[in-house]
Amino acid sequence: MRKSLFAIGLLAISYSVQAQILCHVDANANMYVSKGTLVYSGGGLQMKANGTIENHGNFMVSGTATDLVKTIDASNADKTEANGGGNFINKLNEPTAYASVNTNNSTATPVYTYGQLFITGVPQANITGIVDQEFRQIRHGDYQQVGMPFFMKTPATLSAELGKTFNGVRNSKNGILHWDNTRAEWHHLPNINGIYKFADAAYAYAYWILGGNGLDVSNVTRTVKGRPLSDVDAAQVSVTLKNAGTVNFGANGSNLNDYKEKYNSYIQDGFEIAAGGSVWTGNYGKNWYQFANPFMTNLDLSKIAYNEPAANGDGVNLSNIYGVRLDVSGVVTNQNGSSSNSYKAITFAAGVPTGDLDYMMIRPMGAFAIKLNNNNNTDVLNFANLRRFNYYSRAANTDYNVTASRSAASGTQGTVKQLGVIALDANGKEIGRTYYVVYPNGTTGNSVAAKTQYTASTADVIGTFEESVNGGYDYNVTSKYWLYINEANENDFKGKNVMLATYNSNIKSFKFELRENGELVSNGTHQLSSGTGYYYKAPNGTVTEAKQGDVIPATATEYSLYYGAPNASTARSVAMDGTAVKPSSRTKVIYNPDITNYIVRFDPDWKKADIEVYDMSGKLVISKKAVNTSTDFVIELNNSIKNSYVVKIVSDKGETVNTKILK
Repeated sequence: MRKSLFAIGLLAISYSVQAQILCHVDANANMYVSKGTLVYSGGGLQMKANGTIENHGNFMVSGTATDLVKTIDASNADKTEANGGGNFINKLNEPTAYASVNTNNSTATPVYTYGQLFITGVPQANITGIVDQEFRQIRHGDYQQVGMPFFMKTPATLSAELGKTFNGVRNSKNGILHWDNTRAEWHHLPNINGIYKFADAAYAYAYWILGGNGLDVSNVTRTVKGRPLSDVDAAQVSVTLKNAGTVNFGANGSNLNDYKEKYNSYIQDGFEIAAGGSVWTGNYGKNWYQFANPFMTNLDLSKIAYNEPAANGDGVNLSNIYGVRLDVSGVVTNQNGSSSNSYKAITFAAGVPTGDLDYMMIRPMGAFAIKLNNNNNTDVLNFANLRRFNYYSRAANTDYNVTASRSAASGTQGTVKQLGVIALDANGKEIGRTYYVVYPNGTTGNSVAAKTQYTASTADVIGTFEESVNGGYDYNVTSKYWLYINEANENDFKGKNVMLATYNSNIKSFKFELRENGELVSNGTHQLSSGTGYYYKAPNGTVTEAKQGDVIPATATEYSLYYGAPNASTARSVAMDGTAVKPSSRTKVIYNPDITNYIVRFDPDWKKADIEVYDMSGKLVISKKAVNTSTDFVIELNNSIKNSYVVKIVSDKGETVNTKILK
């Protein structure tokens, strides 16, 4: 027996006992689905002429092979996105809150909500209805990163919908391009105004970038129109993860792709460096998959790395996954090698997700990237099975369905503990964050076994440094990278310090965020289920408990973070371990993949610096005096020459940093 449940008032809507259309909204009728409401229809759906469904909540259509989803005009002809669009509108409820993130907690009130449409069981040929999808997003710069959750949409329609004219000219910042996972390059649509369809170029789960010249999706709510994707055809809604980046990038990424662009102009990999690798060697840029949400419902990525029981799982188990990079804010992209700021990241090796857990729900039209440890497996990512109306993720012990709740994770000695340190400005606005994760199987120090880590970028203003085995900086790698997500072994590193550093004078306070097994602990909590907790210490300060939700003043630019109270031998702000030359400050030399060169990032306490760079023959190749330390200094080396260099940096106070660059 088929059923239809409507929890709202409606006008002039008829219900058919025929299989094809269960719910019909006639001309001059309006159906309003309120925020937080779930509407279930056990069959087809049709809207006629100006009959409208305005969806602020959750609308679920569960049909069969004979059901239809249609929008028709007064003469019963199917509408298209070009002739007025559809009459089903997914609305944004808080359109100006698009930059806000919903806390990944079932007890928290979502701050940004929107209408979502879930269609299942209806073949694509039977889904001819047009949906108006309202859309706002943080500006990404030269190219906006989006998904296109529509079937056979015509690219030419985007110009009117998004308020700018697109063209087929590559590198014009007016083009439309999609990512090719195998070739590791952007393909552009050469004919925007023809009959060419998005689906002719790529599947609906493709990762698209739209030319940002004159594109405003932040200050104006846009409406993108198209046919929703069916979940019936497995090829359209799932993909086997294999053969990504199977090309030769060349020395330092200098080889050319099919468009005569250098690979180092836009390929990045913050996971590989954090796992003990190095730029443009080994798996750097390999096993890298970029996707977008192909549906008009949230995607829950929280369980994609774990083999859940068949009875309650979503059927997705990416057994070889390292992590997910989330393209949600602050991203500036240019396929010619402009710049890209900090991303959000989640890693999975700990057994539960770690890192930016509030971002595990991918919004409609949202994009993300997956990093695998290697291409040895052929795991399948089924997007249809990840759909979820809720704005928070599903717990492992909760059966999968689109409306599933989540339950609390159990707390034991073997849990994953995570400290988030959020940097705030004078107005209490977040300007950066970093994470320190410990668990029994975690890896201390620089190692290829460390798979929970993610590197901080040159745009990050706060981060931690790789730790030596006895605590403090590992000076062998301080000049190579620093960390957005740092991990250590809970048992062998207890009571030892990880070094946190800041590089922005606008940081006025820190807020602590504590999670256990991915769950936020209660405000004011310090001691976790293991009987211990996190601590912090400023230079010349006292060791203090870090508690969930606490905000403390930022009185220094360097702190020690501890899991477990330090004893007298470890309670120091800087450990003097490591075999390399130890710098007397936090000035570091790091690789910036956006410009394919190394930069000097200066200690915030420095005012001026002299910089000398020598090749291995002892020849002085760069000499700069009285360099302004308020901005990064680019070490302009010839990328076509493989060589090693020694960098000597001396502050106006006589502090000296010596490090090597290996190219």
